[in-house]
Amino acid sequence: MESKKKQSEKDRLDRIIAEARRKREQGYREQALKIYPWVCARCGREFSGKKLRELTVHHKDHNHDNNPPDGSNWELMCLYCHDNEHSRYLDQEWYEDETPSGEEEKTPKYKPFADLASLLKDKE
Repeated sequence: MESKKKQSEKDRLDRIIAEARRKREQGYREQALKIYPWVCARCGREFSGKKLRELTVHHKDHNHDNNPPDGSNWELMCLYCHDNEHSRYLDQEWYEDETPSGEEEKTPKYKPFADLASLLKDKE
C-alpha cells in the first residue's frame, strides 16, 4: 500500500511538471512564431498549416529557461534540424572533455607529404 501511494504521488508530480513545461513552452513558442518567419533556420524549409507543428523553437544557448521577450535566444528549426543541432551539441561537449589521463593529446610530428612538392618538382 505504501509503495502505491508513493508511486501515485510521483505520478501526480510528474504530471504537474509536464503540464508546467507544456505551458512554458507554448508561451515562448507562440511568441517565436509571431516574431520569426515560419522557416527552418538551418535547412530553409517553409512551414504552414498542419506542418507548422513540425517547426520547433531552439534555444541558441541551450538554456530553456532563458526566454527573453525579444526572442534573441531563439531560432525556429524543423524537428530534424533541431534534433541534429542537439546531437552536435552533445557530441561537442563529449569531445571537449579532457583525455582519460588528464594530459593534452600531442599532435603527431610525422608529416608523410612534407617532401611531396620537391619530389614532384624533381620529376619535371
